[in-house]
Amino acid sequence: MQSLTRNPLADPYLLGLSSGASLGAVSVLVLGMGVLLPVAAFVGAVAALAAALGLAGALGKLTPTRTILAGLAVSQLAAALTSFIIFWSADGDSYREVLSWLMGSVGAATWQSVAIAGGGLLLLGVPLALAANVLDAFTFGDDSARALGFNATRWRWGLLLVVALLTGAMVSVSGSIGFVGLIIPHLVRMVMGTGHALVLPISALVGATFLIWADTLARTIFEPRELPVGIVTALIGAPVFALVLWKSKGAGI
Repeated sequence: MQSLTRNPLADPYLLGLSSGASLGAVSVLVLGMGVLLPVAAFVGAVAALAAALGLAGALGKLTPTRTILAGLAVSQLAAALTSFIIFWSADGDSYREVLSWLMGSVGAATWQSVAIAGGGLLLLGVPLALAANVLDAFTFGDDSARALGFNATRWRWGLLLVVALLTGAMVSVSGSIGFVGLIIPHLVRMVMGTGHALVLPISALVGATFLIWADTLARTIFEPRELPVGIVTALIGAPVFALVLWKSKGAGI
């Protein structure tokens, strides 16, 4: 997403994907239809993407800046609707369950969760990784991508759709866990360079490792109570990202 939008702040939150997936998931949770949670998260993420791109397109040419601003608007709307649903419908244990899920947790993972996340990674993550040359072409903008023989608009929409589906799959099993998709690619690029053939798979591996350590910390730091892992990733991710931005200020970020 950072490559497609040419924005160093891009992550699934930026275009409303995580918020849309959360809205869909919370809607079925408060209705007691948890079995439909993966489907609802999928639908929510795709709907948020469609709304963001539709709004950006309605404003004129689909530019990265317009796409980001439209995504922020959709994200805030989805977050507001999620809060309203929780306020209006959830109470007692249901409220605590939904709130804990929104802050992110892998504590309730089952083999079904593994199947959903693993299936999403194989069916959607691998094709994304194989599109590394396309993302390299986007580095210097749409014109350079077209000069290299790629249909910039078609590839952008297609790859963003795959990202939306992958986000829906992951959010459906863990809730919204922020900062992993934002800071890890920056750290990897600082070490490995900007070639996506290396950045994408290594970011996935480093991100998974970071999440495991964050989850271990969340489970043990206040034992026997367990923190939502999203709190830990935010507490670590925010200052790390600030440091990355500071070190990258000379690179035009």
